Amino acid sequence: MSAPPRPARFSWTQFQRRYAPYLFISPFFLLFFAFGLFPILFNAYLSFQQWQPGTGLGDMEFVGWRNYTDNLTDPTFWLSLKNTALLAVMSGLPQHLLAIPLAFAVYGVLRRLQNLVTAVYFLPYITSIVAISVIFFTLFSWQYGVINAALNALHQLPLIGGLFPAEKINWLGEKQYVQPAIAAVIIWRYTGWNMLLYLAGLQAIPRDLYEAASVDGATPLQQFRFITLPLLRPTMFLAVTLSLIGGLQLFEEPFILTGTSGGAGQSGLTTVMYMYRTYANYSDAGVAAAMSWLLFLVIGVLTLLNNRVFGRSGLAGEN
Repeated sequence: MSAPPRPARFSWTQFQRRYAPYLFISPFFLLFFAFGLFPILFNAYLSFQQWQPGTGLGDMEFVGWRNYTDNLTDPTFWLSLKNTALLAVMSGLPQHLLAIPLAFAVYGVLRRLQNLVTAVYFLPYITSIVAISVIFFTLFSWQYGVINAALNALHQLPLIGGLFPAEKINWLGEKQYVQPAIAAVIIWRYTGWNMLLYLAGLQAIPRDLYEAASVDGATPLQQFRFITLPLLRPTMFLAVTLSLIGGLQLFEEPFILTGTSGGAGQSGLTTVMYMYRTYANYSDAGVAAAMSWLLFLVIGVLTLLNNRVFGRSGLAGEN
Protein backbone atom coordinates (compact mmCIF):
# COMPACT_ATOMS: atom_id res chain seq x y z
CA MET A 1 0.00 0.00 0.00
CA SER A 2 1.53 3.30 -1.11
CA ALA A 3 1.95 6.26 1.22
CA PRO A 4 -0.46 9.21 0.85
CA PRO A 5 0.95 12.05 -1.31
CA ARG A 6 2.64 14.83 0.56
CA PRO A 7 1.01 18.26 0.34
CA ALA A 8 2.78 20.55 -2.10
CA ARG A 9 5.08 22.99 -0.37
CA PHE A 10 4.44 26.64 -1.01
CA SER A 11 7.77 27.70 -2.45
CA TRP A 12 9.27 31.19 -2.46
CA THR A 13 8.95 31.29 -6.24
CA GLN A 14 5.22 30.66 -6.02
CA PHE A 15 4.91 33.37 -3.39
CA GLN A 16 6.69 35.84 -5.64
CA ARG A 17 4.52 35.00 -8.61
CA ARG A 18 1.30 35.31 -6.62
CA TYR A 19 1.93 38.32 -4.39
CA ALA A 20 4.84 40.26 -5.90
CA PRO A 21 2.65 42.11 -8.47
CA TYR A 22 0.38 43.39 -5.70
CA LEU A 23 3.43 44.44 -3.69
CA PHE A 24 4.83 46.45 -6.58
CA ILE A 25 1.59 48.29 -7.32
CA SER A 26 0.74 48.88 -3.65
CA PRO A 27 2.61 52.25 -3.42
CA PHE A 28 0.24 53.75 -5.99
CA PHE A 29 -2.87 52.57 -4.14
CA LEU A 30 -1.48 53.69 -0.78
CA LEU A 31 -0.68 57.16 -2.10
CA PHE A 32 -4.00 57.36 -3.93
CA PHE A 33 -5.91 56.41 -0.79
CA ALA A 34 -3.95 58.81 1.43
CA PHE A 35 -3.90 61.85 -0.87
CA GLY A 36 -6.78 61.20 -3.28
CA LEU A 37 -9.61 59.01 -2.03
CA PHE A 38 -9.44 59.84 1.69
CA PRO A 39 -9.68 63.66 1.23
CA ILE A 40 -12.68 63.20 -1.07
CA LEU A 41 -14.48 60.90 1.37
CA PHE A 42 -13.60 63.08 4.36
CA ASN A 43 -14.81 66.18 2.53
CA ALA A 44 -18.10 64.45 1.73
CA TYR A 45 -18.48 63.48 5.40
CA LEU A 46 -17.51 66.99 6.49
CA SER A 47 -20.21 68.56 4.33
CA PHE A 48 -22.82 67.12 6.73
CA GLN A 49 -21.05 68.37 9.85
CA GLN A 50 -20.75 71.65 11.69
CA TRP A 51 -17.09 72.01 12.56
CA GLN A 52 -14.47 74.64 13.23
CA PRO A 53 -11.01 73.20 12.47
CA GLY A 54 -9.35 74.81 15.46
CA THR A 55 -11.53 72.94 17.96
CA GLY A 56 -10.42 69.42 17.00
CA LEU A 57 -12.21 66.47 15.43
CA GLY A 58 -14.14 65.70 18.61
CA ASP A 59 -16.30 68.82 18.25
CA MET A 60 -17.92 67.79 14.98
CA GLU A 61 -21.72 68.00 15.08
CA PHE A 62 -23.93 66.28 12.51
CA VAL A 63 -26.33 68.80 10.93
CA GLY A 64 -27.61 66.83 7.94
CA TRP A 65 -28.41 68.88 4.86
CA ARG A 66 -28.25 72.22 6.67
CA ASN A 67 -24.89 73.19 5.14
CA TYR A 68 -26.33 72.66 1.67
CA THR A 69 -29.50 74.63 2.37
CA ASP A 70 -27.42 77.42 3.93
CA ASN A 71 -25.44 77.69 0.70
CA LEU A 72 -28.50 77.52 -1.52
CA THR A 73 -30.15 80.34 0.44
CA ASP A 74 -26.99 82.46 0.61
CA PRO A 75 -27.08 85.40 -1.86
CA THR A 76 -23.29 85.66 -1.85
CA PHE A 77 -22.96 82.04 -2.97
CA TRP A 78 -25.24 82.68 -5.94
CA LEU A 79 -23.34 85.89 -6.71
CA SER A 80 -20.05 83.99 -6.69
CA LEU A 81 -21.54 81.28 -8.92
CA LYS A 82 -22.79 83.93 -11.34
CA ASN A 83 -19.38 85.62 -11.39
CA THR A 84 -17.70 82.27 -11.98
CA ALA A 85 -19.99 81.45 -14.91
CA LEU A 86 -19.49 84.88 -16.49
CA LEU A 87 -15.72 84.67 -16.13
CA ALA A 88 -15.71 81.13 -17.53
CA VAL A 89 -17.55 82.33 -20.65
CA MET A 90 -15.66 85.62 -21.02
CA SER A 91 -12.28 83.92 -20.69
CA GLY A 92 -13.05 80.51 -22.21
CA LEU A 93 -14.76 81.35 -25.48
CA PRO A 94 -12.08 83.79 -26.79
CA GLN A 95 -9.37 81.23 -26.00
CA HIS A 96 -10.75 78.76 -28.52
CA LEU A 97 -11.76 81.38 -31.09
CA LEU A 98 -8.11 82.50 -31.07
CA ALA A 99 -6.44 79.12 -30.58
CA ILE A 100 -8.01 77.28 -33.54
CA PRO A 101 -6.97 79.84 -36.23
CA LEU A 102 -3.55 80.21 -34.61
CA ALA A 103 -3.01 76.45 -34.64
CA PHE A 104 -4.15 76.28 -38.27
CA ALA A 105 -1.76 79.13 -39.20
CA VAL A 106 1.17 77.54 -37.39
CA TYR A 107 0.42 74.17 -38.96
CA GLY A 108 0.13 75.53 -42.48
CA VAL A 109 1.77 78.92 -43.04
CA LEU A 110 4.38 78.96 -40.27
CA ARG A 111 5.43 75.31 -40.51
CA ARG A 112 9.13 76.17 -40.63
CA LEU A 113 8.86 78.28 -37.48
CA GLN A 114 6.50 75.89 -35.73
CA ASN A 115 8.79 75.07 -32.79
CA LEU A 116 9.63 78.72 -32.12
CA VAL A 117 6.07 79.99 -32.42
CA THR A 118 4.74 77.14 -30.26
CA ALA A 119 7.30 77.86 -27.55
CA VAL A 120 6.44 81.58 -27.54
CA TYR A 121 2.70 80.96 -27.22
CA PHE A 122 3.15 78.20 -24.66
CA LEU A 123 5.47 80.28 -22.43
CA PRO A 124 2.65 82.06 -20.50
CA TYR A 125 1.19 78.70 -19.46
CA ILE A 126 4.38 77.59 -17.69
CA THR A 127 5.05 80.99 -16.14
CA SER A 128 4.23 81.45 -12.45
CA ILE A 129 0.67 82.64 -12.04
CA VAL A 130 1.77 84.92 -9.20
CA ALA A 131 4.29 86.63 -11.48
CA ILE A 132 1.70 86.93 -14.25
CA SER A 133 -0.93 88.42 -11.95
CA VAL A 134 1.53 90.89 -10.44
CA ILE A 135 2.60 92.03 -13.91
CA PHE A 136 -0.99 92.50 -15.03
CA PHE A 137 -1.79 94.22 -11.74
CA THR A 138 0.86 96.77 -12.72
CA LEU A 139 -0.41 97.00 -16.31
CA PHE A 140 -3.96 97.67 -15.05
CA SER A 141 -2.83 100.37 -12.63
CA TRP A 142 -5.19 103.33 -12.70
CA GLN A 143 -2.66 106.16 -12.61
CA TYR A 144 0.53 104.70 -14.08
CA GLY A 145 -0.57 101.56 -15.91
CA VAL A 146 0.68 100.89 -19.43
CA ILE A 147 -2.80 99.98 -20.67
CA ASN A 148 -4.28 103.34 -19.70
CA ALA A 149 -1.25 105.10 -21.17
CA ALA A 150 -1.73 103.24 -24.45
CA LEU A 151 -5.45 104.06 -24.55
CA ASN A 152 -4.68 107.72 -23.90
CA ALA A 153 -2.13 107.74 -26.73
CA LEU A 154 -4.66 106.14 -29.09
CA HIS A 155 -7.23 108.75 -28.07
CA GLN A 156 -4.91 111.46 -29.36
CA LEU A 157 -4.85 109.99 -32.88
CA PRO A 158 -6.90 111.75 -35.56
CA LEU A 159 -10.00 110.13 -37.05
CA ILE A 160 -9.99 107.03 -34.81
CA GLY A 161 -9.23 108.77 -31.51
CA GLY A 162 -12.91 109.01 -30.62
CA LEU A 163 -13.12 105.21 -30.41
CA PHE A 164 -10.93 105.18 -27.32
CA PRO A 165 -11.75 106.60 -23.85
CA ALA A 166 -10.43 110.02 -22.92
CA GLU A 167 -10.38 109.32 -19.19
CA LYS A 168 -8.28 106.75 -17.39
CA ILE A 169 -10.08 103.52 -16.56
CA ASN A 170 -9.92 102.13 -13.05
CA TRP A 171 -9.74 98.51 -14.20
CA LEU A 172 -9.61 96.89 -10.78
CA GLY A 173 -11.57 99.56 -8.91
CA GLU A 174 -14.81 99.81 -10.89
CA LYS A 175 -17.33 96.98 -10.99
CA GLN A 176 -17.88 96.89 -14.76
CA TYR A 177 -14.16 96.52 -15.53
CA VAL A 178 -13.06 93.92 -12.97
CA GLN A 179 -14.28 90.85 -14.84
CA PRO A 180 -12.89 91.91 -18.26
CA ALA A 181 -9.52 92.55 -16.61
CA ILE A 182 -9.47 89.10 -15.01
CA ALA A 183 -10.64 87.49 -18.25
CA ALA A 184 -7.81 89.18 -20.17
CA VAL A 185 -5.23 87.60 -17.86
CA ILE A 186 -6.76 84.14 -18.26
CA ILE A 187 -7.02 84.48 -22.06
CA TRP A 188 -3.40 85.57 -22.30
CA ARG A 189 -2.25 82.65 -20.18
CA TYR A 190 -4.22 79.75 -21.65
CA THR A 191 -4.58 80.57 -25.35
CA GLY A 192 -1.17 79.05 -26.07
CA TRP A 193 -2.08 75.88 -24.20
CA ASN A 194 -5.25 75.43 -26.26
CA MET A 195 -3.35 76.24 -29.45
CA LEU A 196 -0.94 73.43 -28.63
CA LEU A 197 -3.84 71.01 -28.16
CA TYR A 198 -5.37 71.98 -31.49
CA LEU A 199 -1.99 71.82 -33.20
CA ALA A 200 -1.58 68.24 -31.97
CA GLY A 201 -5.05 67.47 -33.31
CA LEU A 202 -4.19 68.97 -36.69
CA GLN A 203 -1.00 66.92 -36.91
CA ALA A 204 -3.06 63.75 -36.39
CA ILE A 205 -5.17 64.49 -39.49
CA PRO A 206 -3.80 62.65 -42.58
CA ARG A 207 -2.48 65.12 -45.15
CA ASP A 208 -3.81 62.88 -47.90
CA LEU A 209 -7.27 64.26 -47.17
CA TYR A 210 -6.13 67.81 -47.90
CA GLU A 211 -4.33 66.72 -51.06
CA ALA A 212 -7.42 64.90 -52.32
CA ALA A 213 -9.58 67.92 -51.50
CA SER A 214 -7.20 70.20 -53.39
CA VAL A 215 -7.38 67.93 -56.42
CA ASP A 216 -11.19 68.13 -56.26
CA GLY A 217 -10.96 71.93 -56.25
CA ALA A 218 -11.71 72.63 -52.58
CA THR A 219 -10.55 76.04 -51.37
CA PRO A 220 -8.55 76.40 -48.11
CA LEU A 221 -11.70 77.71 -46.40
CA GLN A 222 -13.69 74.70 -47.55
CA GLN A 223 -10.91 72.36 -46.39
CA PHE A 224 -10.95 74.04 -42.99
CA ARG A 225 -14.74 73.77 -42.74
CA PHE A 226 -15.31 70.25 -44.06
CA ILE A 227 -12.08 68.47 -43.08
CA THR A 228 -10.34 70.26 -40.24
CA LEU A 229 -13.26 71.16 -37.99
CA PRO A 230 -15.04 67.76 -38.11
CA LEU A 231 -11.83 65.82 -37.47
CA LEU A 232 -10.88 68.19 -34.65
CA ARG A 233 -14.03 67.22 -32.75
CA PRO A 234 -12.27 64.98 -30.16
CA THR A 235 -9.62 67.64 -29.56
CA MET A 236 -12.29 70.33 -29.26
CA PHE A 237 -14.15 68.23 -26.72
CA LEU A 238 -10.99 67.80 -24.64
CA ALA A 239 -9.98 71.46 -24.87
CA VAL A 240 -13.46 72.81 -24.09
CA THR A 241 -13.86 70.37 -21.19
CA LEU A 242 -10.54 71.44 -19.68
CA SER A 243 -11.45 75.11 -20.13
CA LEU A 244 -14.86 74.51 -18.59
CA ILE A 245 -13.48 72.77 -15.53
CA GLY A 246 -10.65 75.28 -15.13
CA GLY A 247 -12.99 78.23 -15.62
CA LEU A 248 -15.37 77.04 -12.90
CA GLN A 249 -12.43 76.51 -10.53
CA LEU A 250 -10.91 79.97 -10.96
CA PHE A 251 -9.00 81.12 -7.92
CA GLU A 252 -5.44 82.37 -8.41
CA GLU A 253 -5.98 85.15 -10.95
CA PRO A 254 -8.98 86.87 -9.31
CA PHE A 255 -7.58 86.28 -5.83
CA ILE A 256 -4.28 88.02 -6.59
CA LEU A 257 -5.86 90.83 -8.61
CA THR A 258 -8.80 91.61 -6.31
CA GLY A 259 -7.98 90.05 -2.93
CA THR A 260 -10.39 88.00 -0.82
CA SER A 261 -13.16 90.59 -1.24
CA GLY A 262 -13.42 90.07 -4.99
CA GLY A 263 -12.92 93.73 -5.86
CA ALA A 264 -15.57 96.40 -6.42
CA GLY A 265 -19.04 95.03 -5.82
CA GLN A 266 -17.52 91.58 -5.31
CA SER A 267 -17.63 91.24 -9.09
CA GLY A 268 -14.38 89.24 -9.05
CA LEU A 269 -15.50 86.87 -6.29
CA THR A 270 -15.55 83.30 -7.64
CA THR A 271 -17.07 80.28 -5.95
CA VAL A 272 -13.68 78.83 -5.03
CA MET A 273 -12.64 82.20 -3.57
CA TYR A 274 -15.83 82.31 -1.51
CA MET A 275 -15.22 78.74 -0.41
CA TYR A 276 -11.71 79.70 0.71
CA ARG A 277 -13.02 82.78 2.52
CA THR A 278 -15.70 80.73 4.27
CA TYR A 279 -13.09 78.29 5.55
CA ALA A 280 -10.18 80.66 6.27
CA ASN A 281 -11.98 83.74 7.57
CA TYR A 282 -15.11 82.23 9.10
CA SER A 283 -13.71 78.78 10.08
CA ASP A 284 -16.89 77.16 8.79
CA ALA A 285 -15.46 73.99 7.29
CA GLY A 286 -18.80 72.22 6.86
CA VAL A 287 -20.36 74.98 4.76
CA ALA A 288 -17.18 75.23 2.67
CA ALA A 289 -17.20 71.47 2.08
CA ALA A 290 -20.85 71.54 1.03
CA MET A 291 -20.04 74.42 -1.32
CA SER A 292 -17.36 72.33 -3.00
CA TRP A 293 -19.85 69.53 -3.69
CA LEU A 294 -22.40 71.96 -5.11
CA LEU A 295 -19.70 73.29 -7.43
CA PHE A 296 -18.79 69.72 -8.35
CA LEU A 297 -22.43 69.11 -9.28
CA VAL A 298 -22.47 72.20 -11.51
CA ILE A 299 -19.24 71.13 -13.22
CA GLY A 300 -20.60 67.62 -13.75
CA VAL A 301 -23.84 68.85 -15.33
CA LEU A 302 -22.05 71.28 -17.65
CA THR A 303 -19.53 68.61 -18.64
CA LEU A 304 -22.40 66.29 -19.61
CA LEU A 305 -23.94 69.07 -21.69
CA ASN A 306 -20.57 69.67 -23.32
CA ASN A 307 -20.41 65.96 -24.11
CA ARG A 308 -23.81 66.18 -25.81
CA VAL A 309 -22.62 69.11 -27.92
CA PHE A 310 -19.23 67.75 -29.00
CA GLY A 311 -19.90 64.03 -28.60
CA ARG A 312 -20.99 61.61 -31.27
CA SER A 313 -24.66 62.42 -30.74
CA GLY A 314 -24.09 66.19 -30.61
CA LEU A 315 -24.02 68.93 -33.19
CA ALA A 316 -20.72 67.72 -34.54
CA GLY A 317 -21.72 64.05 -34.49
CA GLU A 318 -21.37 61.68 -37.36
CA ASN A 319 -24.23 61.23 -39.75
